Amino acid sequence: MSKDDRKRQQTARARIAAQRAEQQQAERRRRMLALGGVAIAVLAVVGIVIGAVVSHSGGSGKVSGPLSGPLPAGVQQKLTVPASTLASVGLGTAQLSAMRTGTGPALTSGGKPEMLYIGAEWCPYCAAERWAMAVALSRFGSFSPLKGIHSSASDVYPNTATLTFYKSTYTSKYLVFTPVENEDVNHNLLVQPTAAQQAQWTKYDGTDPGYPFIDIGNRFIAAATYDPQVLQGLTWSQIATDLHDPSSAVAKGALGSANMFTAAICKITGNAPASVCTAAPIPAIEGQI
Repeated sequence: MSKDDRKRQQTARARIAAQRAEQQQAERRRRMLALGGVAIAVLAVVGIVIGAVVSHSGGSGKVSGPLSGPLPAGVQQKLTVPASTLASVGLGTAQLSAMRTGTGPALTSGGKPEMLYIGAEWCPYCAAERWAMAVALSRFGSFSPLKGIHSSASDVYPNTATLTFYKSTYTSKYLVFTPVENEDVNHNLLVQPTAAQQAQWTKYDGTDPGYPFIDIGNRFIAAATYDPQVLQGLTWSQIATDLHDPSSAVAKGALGSANMFTAAICKITGNAPASVCTAAPIPAIEGQI
């Protein structure tokens, strides 16, 4: 790798880290304001009611109407990406430094290795990671029909087209995938983590944990692995199509991360299935994580 390439990767990592820190700081402020007392809570309820009326009459504010819906035809099928395309991308623009080593007992469920994801539907970094996770996990099993959402309109990388794992079903003979979409697009509680999930989350992210949190068998821990900027302004269909073009910025980011997740999953499944875990570039990435 050239000196210029290293500088570009370091700059990209620094930008992602700074933006995620800014997002977490804003979320901490939001949570503190939410503890403002009974009077503020009453005003918030009144505000929501008024907001609902305004939304119904065409005003602006929070997202109104359905927060998720069916993906356009063909989008979910395109989450199954040819091995040749994945091999061509390699790590792409994904950041290996975003994945760290876990400590303690293996994370399992029902006798299988478990991959735990905790995120929020409003979160733009989660929006990017879902595409990568969905591609990687589709190599080991299958999802029930996934729904489409957009990230928050008032956060960085606004209105990023993405998927939601809320109420989804994933079936695999190799691992268990446990998604926890903690909050919806309007920051309302959607799924409460269990005590064990919360403990795992705070173990690695502290008492004020951020999104996304990705725990692969408690052997690998990841957060934001590529820049959500590559998804800006694109529709679900455009993103899904770009996943099949290894020269696209979307593929370099999302598929690079998908390959990284695939290598980590192969580590916890004992390199099963071999058809996935021995295919390029997975063995090479396994040697780097």
